[in-house]
Amino acid sequence: MGQYSILLSMSVLMPGTSAGLDFYTGNTMSENSIDMLKQIAGQFKLQGNISNIVPVGSGHIHSTYRVFTDGDHTDDYLLQQLNTHVFQRPDVVMQNISKVTEHIRRTLQAKGTKDARYSTLTVVDRHDGSLTFTDSDQQLWRCFLFIPGQPCVDRATSEDLVYEGGKAYGNFLQLLSNLPTDEIGVTISRFHDLAYRLSLFNQACSNGMPERVSEASWEIAQLKSRTAEMLTIQKLAEEGKIPLRIVHHDTKINNVLFDREGKALCVIDLDTVMPGLVHDDFGDSIRTFTNTGEEDDAELNRVGINLAFYTAYASGFLEATQDMLTDMEKEYLALSARVMTYMQVLRFLTDYLNGDVYYRIHHPGHNLQRSRAQLALLLSMEKHYAQMQRIIRELD
Repeated sequence: MGQYSILLSMSVLMPGTSAGLDFYTGNTMSENSIDMLKQIAGQFKLQGNISNIVPVGSGHIHSTYRVFTDGDHTDDYLLQQLNTHVFQRPDVVMQNISKVTEHIRRTLQAKGTKDARYSTLTVVDRHDGSLTFTDSDQQLWRCFLFIPGQPCVDRATSEDLVYEGGKAYGNFLQLLSNLPTDEIGVTISRFHDLAYRLSLFNQACSNGMPERVSEASWEIAQLKSRTAEMLTIQKLAEEGKIPLRIVHHDTKINNVLFDREGKALCVIDLDTVMPGLVHDDFGDSIRTFTNTGEEDDAELNRVGINLAFYTAYASGFLEATQDMLTDMEKEYLALSARVMTYMQVLRFLTDYLNGDVYYRIHHPGHNLQRSRAQLALLLSMEKHYAQMQRIIRELD
């Protein structure tokens, strides 16, 4: 099966995929490969007859296919092969997704939402009630309802879109606020554990490639000088002053699916949903939604925080979470943007010092370029930090 797969990013519906579209992209497959995929898709409770299956997307973690069906009142589906090298606890991933989506659906129905099918992902189980199928090659498969809508957006282009993104992630947290955190498992250990990331960074500074440690000496000094302040939120959480919540952990704009009018339909890519802090989601959203440059921009003068986008995102997010967040959580929202950007600098630079063993690079020095671009964003946030805090207070 592997030779026919289009490798995707870790999302069910990712940028460049046809998930949520009325058209598809992908490589041509042989009739044999389509027949094999039809057999796999047939393991799940699909309505109608399978008319075609096509690969979609262009990422690098999961393999995803759109399953077309015919017949009256039938839906299309997404069939996905999980990369169990990345997600080594697929049972926990699927249990989490099933619990989270069902909880969201029940909550929306209780609020009077007439059709909640497209307000969250829908897991399609097998005929025996299980959530995954293992093929003869020991590859694991899952299935979701296809959500019609607009293409996933790779980059924020307007304040309205950013506002909708903030509202979508805020609603996601709000809808899960009464689901006990102990019912959701950890899919990636220490994913947003800053103290852990710092320990890896310090090891890389001591044991990494000497010439790279020397080349990045300024960036290393910048990171080390900020350690104490950046650990503030994590320490408050450890002291019980900030609550643990069920959060998304990968809050990019391309993990929000929009309708044709630009309104957010639902949040997607739920593989990393697990207990964490609201600051994990808000902070990383600001890092990714508001950057005026690219994540790896070589022209650092193009990198900075777009305060209009920051205001739009915070407005949508706080509108959805106003009654849920504690005063302490709100107080540190602005700082969380700096913390999550700082953490990403750490991760890129750690990989660079260690010889580029984690992130895929496109040229020598790519991880250092990424580190410098994210550090430029962090410096811009620091420059505008008082404004960022004031915006949160005025929206509260």
